[in-house]
Amino acid sequence: MTAAPAFEADRVMVGFATALRHAGVQVTSDRTQTFLSAVAQVGAGDPQAVYWAGRATLCAGPDDLRRYDAVFSAFFAGSLRPAGPPAAASAPRQAPLDESGETGSGPDADEDAVVRAMASRAEILRHRDIADLDAAERAALARLFATLRPRLPRRRGTRHRPAPRGPIDARRTMRDALRRAGEPGPIRHRRRTSRARRVVLVVDVSGSMSPYADSLLRLAHVLVQVEPRSVEVFTVGTRLTRVTRALRQRDPATALRLAGETVPDWSGGTRLGESLKAFCDLWGQRGLARGAVVVVCSDGWERGDCTLLAEQMRRLARLAHRVVWMNPHRGKVGYEPVQAGMAAALPYVDDFVAGHSLATFATLIEVVADA
Repeated sequence: MTAAPAFEADRVMVGFATALRHAGVQVTSDRTQTFLSAVAQVGAGDPQAVYWAGRATLCAGPDDLRRYDAVFSAFFAGSLRPAGPPAAASAPRQAPLDESGETGSGPDADEDAVVRAMASRAEILRHRDIADLDAAERAALARLFATLRPRLPRRRGTRHRPAPRGPIDARRTMRDALRRAGEPGPIRHRRRTSRARRVVLVVDVSGSMSPYADSLLRLAHVLVQVEPRSVEVFTVGTRLTRVTRALRQRDPATALRLAGETVPDWSGGTRLGESLKAFCDLWGQRGLARGAVVVVCSDGWERGDCTLLAEQMRRLARLAHRVVWMNPHRGKVGYEPVQAGMAAALPYVDDFVAGHSLATFATLIEVVADA
């Protein structure tokens, strides 16, 4: 097998560092650069050398080693075991000894010592920036949305159900006693039920968000399919549009086609303040946003009045249980939220997360589930 070009190897290694960061290892840009330099010295074709180079440069302490081993084995496919450090990395491989006790140097020994590692194409695609994908890669990414396993946050319900332990259910206990003509019997208990908390997605489909809009609506479709009655989806651009009914279709292609036909301002301007005002006036104030987790998917470019945007974000923060803002530029090196619209909205945001790849979508799902 021919060796991959240097820039392809660097892309693979950067993807591995990104996967580590999403797994909870504090991988900074400086550590990533040091890792790339180390791999350039030891060679990207040797998994043992790559393993130890990454372990020495990307891990900050013993607490990171377990996650590092798991991500390394999951990220590199083909010659590695499913979990834990690769066999080549766990201990230096010894070449077979000949009759004189010396290390063998024949072709079998060379073939045994060389192990090629290749990153899974699906795993690389999960961490690629959606805006950089071509048509074929976007089609492959669309199929990977089926691997997402979202779950909605829960809230305490108003009803109770029988339980083996917990608060005493005085009413059931007394009814049982009356049936026995006052004879004492077992104490009945109850517990409060839980129900899915409403999730509202507000997806920016303006011109600056057009590279990500299709994937964001696919993500919204995945969430709607989990609990159609508890997830609402709106698009914003120059106006507010509700697309929940279209996304309730089971087939993703049909759902996105209907949503595209519903949205009149696709790839237009950005009026976040006016659109959020319309949402709060028409939907949020009536109860749709009350106690809900509201997710705004936008890059924060506002062509309207940023003061109006700040006022509506303040209203939204008072109504919602939690406000999450997903910005596709959040996970890119060197990004700072200095846009006027983003700066106006941030004081009222509970979670500010990235949203440029399928891996960051999975992170967003976890943030919403834990809200």
